[in-house]
Amino acid sequence: MATVPAAAQVLAVLRYLARQAAPVPAAAISRDMGLPRSTTYHLLDTLIGAGFVVHLPEERRYGLGVSAFELGSGYTRQAPFERLARAPLAALVDRTGHNAHLAVPHGREVLYIIEERAPGRAPLVTEAGVRLPAHLTASGRAVLALLPGAQVRALFPDASAFVRRTEAGPRSMTALRHDLVGVRRRGYAVESGEVTAGFSSVAAAVTDHTGRPVAGVAVTFADGDADAAGRERIAGQVIATARELTLRVAGRPAAPRTRAP
Repeated sequence: MATVPAAAQVLAVLRYLARQAAPVPAAAISRDMGLPRSTTYHLLDTLIGAGFVVHLPEERRYGLGVSAFELGSGYTRQAPFERLARAPLAALVDRTGHNAHLAVPHGREVLYIIEERAPGRAPLVTEAGVRLPAHLTASGRAVLALLPGAQVRALFPDASAFVRRTEAGPRSMTALRHDLVGVRRRGYAVESGEVTAGFSSVAAAVTDHTGRPVAGVAVTFADGDADAAGRERIAGQVIATARELTLRVAGRPAAPRTRAP
């Protein structure tokens, strides 16, 4: 698909500003993005005129404007991610015969935004709107495994961060690191009895255009409903669904990571 260079540059500036902790000088934008200064100022002027960027003259810096906030609010209202995900999750339920759900990261927790229930299956704790500790859930581990090590350590700075629901689950960064190495090696995450005794989950990450994880797709089943071979088959279906969602949100697969956090 052909791209419009000017449009691509405008979007790149907005993405750059969105990643910054505070407004930045035009010189920093020009330097970090490899743009000529004249082009940078032209793009900023255009974005200011449309309300997407604001100039702070006293600080000689540029930040996101009200139109950018409205754009983000519109995304929240329309919930396009949930709309894009619902059909693939329903298909995942049909293929596996088990409940499936989609969770997004929220600090050291995951927030469940969709639960697709299989016919005849009991409701789970992972219904939409529920938050659970990321290090205990398969969805959370699928996401954590693709984050930079420094970010994982910042999320879990000490032993108090490793809350538990049952007797199972990592209690230290060393234990969590070991779990995440396994996730990267297998290509999917697992948990067994760490959220609800007698139930296990398999999950894979959905990634954005930079390859960063934005969600976890998971299937949950009673331990007696799937043997080792059955769990592998479920994992294959979960991975395929996560890849489909990655393509639906214009993402790209994450680059393999072999080093532990």
